[in-house]
Amino acid sequence: MHRALVYGFEISWMRFACEEEDCGDHGSCYFDFDKQKPRCVVCSAFPWEKGKKCGILEQLQMAAEFTSDIVLISWACKFLFGVPLIIAFVIYKWRKRHLSMYESIENYLEQNNLMPIRYSYKEIKKMGGGFKDKLGEGGYGHVFKGKLRSGPSVATKILGKLKGNGQDFINEVATIGRIHHQNVVQLIGFCVEGSKRALLYEFMPNGSLDKFIFSKDGSKHLSYDKIYNISIGVARGISYLHHGCEMQILHFDIKPHNILLDENFIPKISDFGLAKLYPIDNSIVTMTGVRGTIGYMAPELFYKNIGGISYKADVYSFGMLLMEMASKMKNLNPYAERSSQLYYPFWIYNHLVEEKDIETEDVTEEEKKITKKMIIVALWCIQLKPNDRPSMNKVVEMLEGDIENLEIPPKPTLYPHETTIRDQRTPNNIE
Repeated sequence: MHRALVYGFEISWMRFACEEEDCGDHGSCYFDFDKQKPRCVVCSAFPWEKGKKCGILEQLQMAAEFTSDIVLISWACKFLFGVPLIIAFVIYKWRKRHLSMYESIENYLEQNNLMPIRYSYKEIKKMGGGFKDKLGEGGYGHVFKGKLRSGPSVATKILGKLKGNGQDFINEVATIGRIHHQNVVQLIGFCVEGSKRALLYEFMPNGSLDKFIFSKDGSKHLSYDKIYNISIGVARGISYLHHGCEMQILHFDIKPHNILLDENFIPKISDFGLAKLYPIDNSIVTMTGVRGTIGYMAPELFYKNIGGISYKADVYSFGMLLMEMASKMKNLNPYAERSSQLYYPFWIYNHLVEEKDIETEDVTEEEKKITKKMIIVALWCIQLKPNDRPSMNKVVEMLEGDIENLEIPPKPTLYPHETTIRDQRTPNNIE
């Protein structure tokens, strides 16, 4: 107290007076002697601004807040302008990729003189009656019944999403668009308008073969004589694709669903979306991926060491189809009563060797002979190694010939190593 009294001390009432004033975060309080009262002043952080200049601490605080405001504004700008730009860029890339697909299709159509007629999508829709009468659908798209202006009915396939560079559409038009055969479905016309693609085929009133050979209620029954004639027709169609065209056409998806029947039950091979064209002299083809349907795919598509991929892949698929036609049973049966039925060809082969009837219904001796012939030919077609299978020309010959001239084939095998014990055996007259 003595020291304070000697040197003195300052008493300020400004702090209490300024408490009544609201100067904000960047304001300061001072006493206006002219007005005789405390007043607020907002300091200026920049030299070009008028007013009291802020101190160092005040300037740093204002700079930090200014920077945060700038960052906030920057992020707002990025969101407001950046997101639309990103969306626009994605749309641009998507359109560019799909336009290249459409261009590849257009270029192909311009470079190839094809027989089918090119229609506009408006014409396709009008002929299809607005696509109200649906015949079926699948991974390819939808099929509707339509009618040409000249009168005949057609099946209109509206293709779904493009694959690759539109190769599925090109495959279909390239293969079936240049050929005409009694046992290959005829392509009447097509449509390409941007992303809209459609194919017009001759209408098959009896639908696909699977509805008849796999009919559970027996409502759609085919005699063995008719099934036999259908099998010969299918074999002739495949033979034509392999050996009767300027280019070798490999279908790669022979199965009952892709065999259509006209009003007279004449079979027509359809759905060439997986097909490939190769020169006639090419015995082995190059493929980048597996194609086909499980249950009908040739083993060389999986096991590269048993032989190259060739037209013999279609021969194998036809063999599996032929067994199904002969037995009227699907080759894939996970609910089989016996384990021997899990691999369908084993079960068929055992019935053949033991001379058991596959069908439980009453059949004539002639029908039994037809069934046995079909099974023998089918078992030759599904030999594991491609070289052990007959060509389709030979298959037609075997089906049309006498059963007495057919040799019982070796038992089918599942894996390549099972054939090593009989590698020295060469089948007689299968080429």
